[in-house]
Amino acid sequence: MFKYLTINGERKRIPSYPHHKYFVWASYKYFSVRSLLGFLTLEGPLFIPRRIYNNLKARCVVPLVLMIDPTSSCNLRCTGCWAADYQKNSNLSFEKLDETIGEAVRLGVRQIFMTGGEPLMRKGEILELCRRHKGIPFGIFTNGTLIDENLATEAARAGNLNFFISIEGFGEETDMRRGDGTFDKAVRAMDLLKKHDIAFGFSACYHSKNYRSVTSDEFLDFVRSKGAWFGWMFNYFPIGDDADLTLCCKPEERAYAKEKIEAYCKKHNYNIIDFANSGHKSIGCVAAANDFAHINANGDLEPCAFLHYSDVNINDMPLTQALRSPFFKKFRKHKPFSKNMLRPCPIMDVPEALTKITDLEGVHSTHMRCPETAARLAEKTIPLAEAWKPVAEKMFEGMPAAEKRRFGILNWLLQSGNRMISG
Repeated sequence: MFKYLTINGERKRIPSYPHHKYFVWASYKYFSVRSLLGFLTLEGPLFIPRRIYNNLKARCVVPLVLMIDPTSSCNLRCTGCWAADYQKNSNLSFEKLDETIGEAVRLGVRQIFMTGGEPLMRKGEILELCRRHKGIPFGIFTNGTLIDENLATEAARAGNLNFFISIEGFGEETDMRRGDGTFDKAVRAMDLLKKHDIAFGFSACYHSKNYRSVTSDEFLDFVRSKGAWFGWMFNYFPIGDDADLTLCCKPEERAYAKEKIEAYCKKHNYNIIDFANSGHKSIGCVAAANDFAHINANGDLEPCAFLHYSDVNINDMPLTQALRSPFFKKFRKHKPFSKNMLRPCPIMDVPEALTKITDLEGVHSTHMRCPETAARLAEKTIPLAEAWKPVAEKMFEGMPAAEKRRFGILNWLLQSGNRMISG
């Protein structure tokens, strides 16, 4: 049976997995399904049993999405981006990328995301990886400035390559963080991808200076008109010793963003994945291989792209062995970090948990230029978490009982699955 998705009023036919459009379709379904059975059978009745089998076979929890930084290099220097602090010569070799992605496919990973740095600093190699690994879709978080006609043509030909264009609002907001002219280049990239019928998404970081603009109907109408099939919204994380704390959203600003995004998506049947405020839809924190894991440009396996601590490195061992990390196991044992699904994150919402899960032999900061202890990071985010807690509690109280019950059952199933893994 064919799958279809209505995008900006146009009914689109969705090719089967691993075409990049399939991921977009699946993400729409993931964040809109309401029934417990519908959630568990989202990708077919055998999806969950197959995932359990893969975990037991590998003796580790296999992430659905593996995020990889092929390089820490970037052609921009954005305010508040930790990659700007990284050494410019940090790269995973092509051979290691090829080997790791091949192993990920065999384990049952369903999606490869590439972050950075700017992944398209190595766009020729990324295209080659897509050709070699045709059985898995790739998604590239990119500033868009290096997307040209040739890359868009090759991506359309490959079929399993998609792009998430970073943009911070309109020209003034985007160029404030990313440099003059960056907005116009990102928009040109969108035009090229739309021309080649690539189901790209936009990616925005909202913070205290742009949260109104980036969640406005005017901006969201604009990115949809440019061809964005969906969007990612990330709250600003004060990562790194020199992070600008004034960019962190106050509770009322975060709540405003949540309400605006949800209202817009409901009105237009659109999908925006609000990273900070979607815990009630994603069974809480998705880090440590439930459902995401991250490898930085030095090869360190981290629970999340925002959580820069690790105890293993893929340059020292195969991916399967790395996923058996004691740190990952301890991380998962502490989940959920809060019974309130609107406080899922151990960095921004429950920072006291961050110091507990990182208190393990071998766990160290992987921030490449400005490493900071978990205690230091928690010191910065505790005031934010304490201010957010009463706001989140009030929101949680107003949630339907059925949704709370669904979350509780899914969380129990998730933790039961984690406990089945002995490796």
